[in-house]
Amino acid sequence: MGGLERAFERVLFASRWLLAPFYAALGIGLVVLLVKLLQELGHFILHAIESNESQTILGVLTLVDLSFTASLLIIVMFSGYENFVSKFDHTDHKDWPEWMGTIDFTGLKLKLMSSIVAISAIQLLKSFMDVKAYTDRELGWLVGIHMVFVVSGILMALTDRVAAGHHDK
Repeated sequence: MGGLERAFERVLFASRWLLAPFYAALGIGLVVLLVKLLQELGHFILHAIESNESQTILGVLTLVDLSFTASLLIIVMFSGYENFVSKFDHTDHKDWPEWMGTIDFTGLKLKLMSSIVAISAIQLLKSFMDVKAYTDRELGWLVGIHMVFVVSGILMALTDRVAAGHHDK
């Protein structure tokens, strides 16, 4: 029975490589975000002269939002790959970021949630900058959804803190 168990464990362990295409797809998503960034940047630059202050701030917030989303993809791609598939060999990379390879699954969850809260906050701010374009109900939903993300992030952090404190004993 030991040989069958070892074979099963090898197949199970090797199945982690099925995640690799998911991380590759996120890389493609990053390229799509870059295309969207270039579109938004072109629109932003072409309308810079005629834009009022509110429209300019909305344009900048859109660029920040896309940057946060792209950063989130990078965090998920690299940390997820390192945590679940395989370690990177970064000996040949002099500009290797220090955080890469040090984020565990708990840190990944918290960074992911923090990024989602930041993206949600930017979307909410963009809505408030153009408040006349939204009904009170729509704004209420946006605030409610944002608060769900904030509360979820706080609860997730507290849960991880309690779990870490429990493991230290």
